Amino acid sequence: MEVFKQITEVQQKAQQVKRDGKSIGIVPTMGYLHEGHLKLIQEAKNENDFVILSIFVNPLQFGENEDLDAYPRDEERDLQRAEEHGVDLVFFPTEQTMYPHPLSMEISVIRRADVLCGRSRPGHFEGVVTVLTKLFNICLPTNAYFGMKDAQQVAVVDALIKDFNFPVKLKPIATVRETDGLAKSSRNVNLTEVERKESPAIFEALQYGKKLYDSGECNVSNIIEKTRQFLEERTHGKIDYIELLSYPELENVKVIDRQVILAIAINYKRARLIDNIVFSEAGVTTG
Repeated sequence: MEVFKQITEVQQKAQQVKRDGKSIGIVPTMGYLHEGHLKLIQEAKNENDFVILSIFVNPLQFGENEDLDAYPRDEERDLQRAEEHGVDLVFFPTEQTMYPHPLSMEISVIRRADVLCGRSRPGHFEGVVTVLTKLFNICLPTNAYFGMKDAQQVAVVDALIKDFNFPVKLKPIATVRETDGLAKSSRNVNLTEVERKESPAIFEALQYGKKLYDSGECNVSNIIEKTRQFLEERTHGKIDYIELLSYPELENVKVIDRQVILAIAINYKRARLIDNIVFSEAGVTTG
């Protein structure tokens, strides 16, 4: 496994891989790898000749009230896990490497970003698409792997690839969960013992909301409200939102006549957790 910190090193390697007629899978992360990330790596290994893992805590994704310095980091452990799981190249740039000078231009996300997490995190997805534009140009991936736990991010990346004609195929991967249903997340380590015991109720609430639809409930507002009541009875966390929207467009719907997402965000004392399920009238469910 090679570890590169400079952009030119990665570009040259990616160009050589492409000249050899091989495919490249990229797994963009902010590090502190957990089983969800490792699932993405495994899928990339299965479908590509060469796998690049990027590890970069992107400052552009953090708002004024979000503590960039508090984001968990463990470089040695990340590199060990990457090597154990067959990553071919780790791109581990510094902030100075990625942003050596103030940006002269910005990418504005005008759709899919003003709902769910994007509503309370202005500028977040601008930061996401900026760093991904750079990573796609640096790493030249054939396929890009993202977890559906952050389904809004997947929707925004889908728009980025389509709008700017990146020759990259988006590969959404189902959420990896603990045995009790809690979605794997780097932030789970910040839960108190009581919060950890309550947190599986998030996925249970999503399943409950889907079951309401399966049982014939057609009113979107009723599904949202009953899901909220279910969750409030089972956790002391503060619910940020419960939303049911079309997917991947992330637009309001009155009836479920297309693929939709039921999504939840909840704030605990030191952790904000998100989860979702995506389903359609045809019965296909991802979550």
